[in-house]
Amino acid sequence: MISVTSPRFSKSASFLSLAVATVGWGLNWPVVKLLLLELPPLFLRGTAGIAAAFLLAAYAHLAGESLHVPRKLWLMLGWASFTNVFAWMGFSTLAVARLPVAQGALLIYTMPIWAMLLAWPLLGERPRGRSVFALALSFSGVVLLLGGENFSLGPNEMVGVALALAASVLFALGTVTLRKPLPLPPIAMTAWQVGLGCLPMLVLSAFWEKTTLGAVTGMGAALWLYMCLVPMGICYLSWFAAVRGLSPTVAATGTLIVPLVGVLSAVPILGEPFGLRQIAALALTLGGVLLVLGRATPDG
Repeated sequence: MISVTSPRFSKSASFLSLAVATVGWGLNWPVVKLLLLELPPLFLRGTAGIAAAFLLAAYAHLAGESLHVPRKLWLMLGWASFTNVFAWMGFSTLAVARLPVAQGALLIYTMPIWAMLLAWPLLGERPRGRSVFALALSFSGVVLLLGGENFSLGPNEMVGVALALAASVLFALGTVTLRKPLPLPPIAMTAWQVGLGCLPMLVLSAFWEKTTLGAVTGMGAALWLYMCLVPMGICYLSWFAAVRGLSPTVAATGTLIVPLVGVLSAVPILGEPFGLRQIAALALTLGGVLLVLGRATPDG
């Protein structure tokens, strides 16, 4: 994400924007799980993403942002779209189709840990002391969660774990290799990335998935609309508003609310279990991620 400080945004407005973004993204986890009962994953995420991309592009035009992409940026934009959207959103949706929200969300949000590990061979940034401790904390939480008595790693679940880790690792790879943000207006850049990342999902869906739109209920249609407008529209716009007035550390740390909201909201919405094991796993995993974020993004 692009961080541009601006005096126009007060701290309180920035924190409110951050809360809107993270809570909206968190609530999307159980929403996706419910929608997967009616629509296949690639079609679900692909259609929602394409619709959101058009809405974001329209908003960018109204906000005076240019949608033009210089030729020299297309390769970088394609790589960013693959890692930030196709892998992150697509693989995570496929993972949630096979895993409970708690397992899927925590595995996917280990991304900063993988970014730290990938930065070692790619950038020469060797993890030390605090980072190694953070790594141990996070993996302890993941092992505790996956070793729960109510979670068995059958073939379907193993595929889900692999997809969740693939989403996390590829997003981390994109973060490490794209250290400098693309020189494009933020809303227009998001519209392009979401659109380019979600279009291949629809193409793959046409070959691999069987979609029956007649089976979609009124509730399903409402939840699909929520996913288009809130997580992929309002939340992105709120995020850009938040980072204009907050330091990178505060903004990045605030994203830890996302898996927390996802796990907690899945309890009443989906009836997923949440006991001492889940609490401990959540604390260990997010604690490790928090330590990495604190080291990687010094306040400024």
